[in-house]
Amino acid sequence: MPRIAEARDAAEPSSVEQRARHERILKAAAHLGAGKDLERVQMQEVAKLAGVAVGTLYRYFPSKTHLFVAVMVDQIGQMGIQLSRRSSTPTSPSDSVCDALLQATRALLRTPLLATAMIQSAATSNAAIIPDVAKMDKQFDRLLLDAAGIEKPTLLEVTVLRLVVALWFGLVQSALNGRTSIPEIESDLRVACDRLLGDLNGSPRYRA
Repeated sequence: MPRIAEARDAAEPSSVEQRARHERILKAAAHLGAGKDLERVQMQEVAKLAGVAVGTLYRYFPSKTHLFVAVMVDQIGQMGIQLSRRSSTPTSPSDSVCDALLQATRALLRTPLLATAMIQSAATSNAAIIPDVAKMDKQFDRLLLDAAGIEKPTLLEVTVLRLVVALWFGLVQSALNGRTSIPEIESDLRVACDRLLGDLNGSPRYRA
């Protein structure tokens, strides 16, 4: 019988040793998820690869869905760090958001099985049961707001970015299912950002 998920976040590590253990678990899950379908990834093998007891793994992550949502939160954090380190010529907000999403697309499609595991876990998660889903959404929103240079977004800006993200997830899923090529995704995403985020470029906050 499947384990009943608890309505809580993955336990937060509070010491150096716990943080190292937590990081090993996420890395082990990402490694195994990159090599096999989500259904074939077993929590026992994640624990073994991470060098932790199974009970410790479940204390941090009550279910496999909790685990792979946390992996996605970690991956989004890494994307944010990489984007912040990029040195490029100034671009419009819509172009910056599009470029960030294209970079995220390429990163996900380099490990399609892991991308599928993370997206599937996030898509089937209820935020009331797996609170890390809300953390993932907020983290991704902040990543794109930072890319656009928006510190205090208006309701309209939040709304249009949410629509772009929803469309982007659909495009990535289509690519993972073999229905859309990477060039098609890039073309479609560029059109979507131009159409939906074009008003950001003309906002007074972005005028020289």
